[in-house]
Amino acid sequence: MEELGIGGAWLYALRVWPDQRGRFFELFRGQEFARDLGYRLEVAQANCSVSRRGVIRGIHFAGVPPGQAKYVSCVHGRLLDVVVDLRVGSPTFQRWEAVELDDAGGRALFLAEGLGHAFTPLSGEATVVYLCSTGYAPDAGHGVHPLDPDIGIAWPDGAEVVLSGKDAAAPGLAEALRTGLLPSYEACLARARALRG
Repeated sequence: MEELGIGGAWLYALRVWPDQRGRFFELFRGQEFARDLGYRLEVAQANCSVSRRGVIRGIHFAGVPPGQAKYVSCVHGRLLDVVVDLRVGSPTFQRWEAVELDDAGGRALFLAEGLGHAFTPLSGEATVVYLCSTGYAPDAGHGVHPLDPDIGIAWPDGAEVVLSGKDAAAPGLAEALRTGLLPSYEACLARARALRG
């Protein structure tokens, strides 16, 4: 487990067993996760998303409390997975960090409550599986525009960008901040303390 430069985001190195048949890896181990982070990830929902090159999904987040933590892996293809700190008052507010995930099974990404999440395929198509700490709730789910220059994510070139209607209509960071849409850093820290008991 390696903590990224944004607090609350960790990159997991998964153990992979290759042989003549292919490879096997344990996508998630609850006991090791709890040991590393100090609490169990309660999985309320598991999602699978298939996207073609050019599609950008996100930047998605949920209101805190309760928020929605995500444990993300790529099971087919290769993708650029992006964490954005949307927690008002955080020392790394507005900062983003990207990691590559692929179907070799070597890595997975964990994002705590309050962090924004987005991704785009680097291969022709990519399949993402992510475990969520809370189920989908339309009232709690929010987004910030993934192409907002105030955030400035360096998305890969070479493909026409495809956004959902909801993502294309999402506010920029300044508007989300002005309207009180973003979670506070203090609320996110309080949520983490509550989870650790």
